[in-house]
Amino acid sequence: MSNYKTVFFTLGILQMILGISMIFPIITQIIFKEFDSSFVSSAMITITFGVLFFLSNLENDKKINLKHAFLLTSLSWISVAVFGSLPFLFSDLNLSITDSIFESMSGITTTGSTIITDLNSTPKAILFWRAILQWLGGIGIIVMAITLMPTMNVGGMQLLKVSSSDSSEKILPKTKEIAFRLIIIYISLTFLCALFYKIFGMKFFDSLTHSMTTIATGGFSNYNDSIGHFNNFKIEMTSIIFIILGSIPFIAYIKYLSGKKNIFMTDNQIKSFFKIIFFSILILFLYLTIINKNFSEIGIRSISFNVISILTGTGYVTQNFDSWGNFPLIYFLILMFIGGCAGSTTCGIKIFRVQILYLFIKNQLKKIIYPRGVFIIKYDGNEVNDKFMSSIISFIYLYIIIFFVIAALLSLSGLDFTTSISGAATSISNVGPGLGELIGPNGNFSQLPNFSKWVLSFGMILGRLELFAILVLLLPSFWQK
Repeated sequence: MSNYKTVFFTLGILQMILGISMIFPIITQIIFKEFDSSFVSSAMITITFGVLFFLSNLENDKKINLKHAFLLTSLSWISVAVFGSLPFLFSDLNLSITDSIFESMSGITTTGSTIITDLNSTPKAILFWRAILQWLGGIGIIVMAITLMPTMNVGGMQLLKVSSSDSSEKILPKTKEIAFRLIIIYISLTFLCALFYKIFGMKFFDSLTHSMTTIATGGFSNYNDSIGHFNNFKIEMTSIIFIILGSIPFIAYIKYLSGKKNIFMTDNQIKSFFKIIFFSILILFLYLTIINKNFSEIGIRSISFNVISILTGTGYVTQNFDSWGNFPLIYFLILMFIGGCAGSTTCGIKIFRVQILYLFIKNQLKKIIYPRGVFIIKYDGNEVNDKFMSSIISFIYLYIIIFFVIAALLSLSGLDFTTSISGAATSISNVGPGLGELIGPNGNFSQLPNFSKWVLSFGMILGRLELFAILVLLLPSFWQK
């Protein structure tokens, strides 16, 4: 176990940070006069375990190899989900261990699915803790996707390498400096979002918590009706803008600050992201006005908000889109799979993988027509080699297989077809609400069997960590020397 001292040392630091963050809900309890011992007890337990991990592994070489990187990535998210569930377990909500871990996993993976039936009357400290979990999960996935996953060669994430072989093109010299800038940008966007929410009518507490879950594209809200509770056009527009800002690759912000001022106009992934949004809104607009003739009851405002929310995996809702007809539901299911940009807080297969798969299929068709032709696949001006291409195809193939496996397991627990399919999609794509009466926009996950909740929790962390980071731990060869 001495080889893993650095992993457990780092886990100790993460546990201490998580335990210290519980002071904010404690302050919230004092302010709103809702004080109980749930967060104090949770903080003491979490910090104690963190200190033990930290001190018992103090003597380590401070180096992490590839095996350690996979182990640290998986264990850090699992441990945060487990210890993050303690406040839910110890609260007056009477949640079981299954429900507590489900809520915590949904928070840290920025999924946004909830088992709390009445958010309107939930203690403020619990609501704040849910927002904190999503906020930490959002910045965690950004830093990991840009600094760690490219090295791990997870599902083609080497696209996000911040430096090329040419040293003159390096953005920043050190990973620590990159992570520091990412955190500063993330915090700045969060406070800017909170400011606009407050200006446009939210109370201070609501503006703070919603800004944290907006930038994280997590979707946890303080109300049963989500953002629709406010019924405020300016608040919805603010939400749309900052969801989009959280869905753009954060490496683009660093490039912009480093002098590449046209990055947002030239980046292939960002351009495709906006195209998908535009055409999705247009398609649903035409369907609801011409084919379904139901536009007067819905409006472009509602269409735009829900398209962006579902595509990015945020999961905020302003209207029950279950009543829009069958086609919008199928279309939303497709958007769940596509997801947002790599290197952002969003989820799903990611736009760059869909783009590269399209180029690969196009290239294969050309080879059929011109058998002797030589065709090179390029993305954003860079050649896509066979290793990179195989990781993309493997990821998408595995993504689809796992989706059907999760859906089958959910159906085994007695759930209907729509709930099983949408539940599988919303977990692996980290979206939040599913489809149907049970887990749809106006429902929640509290009525699901415990088996289904555990399956969905596993699906959430699989989707959030890009599948391979978790699944590689299940291989016997991973543990061999």
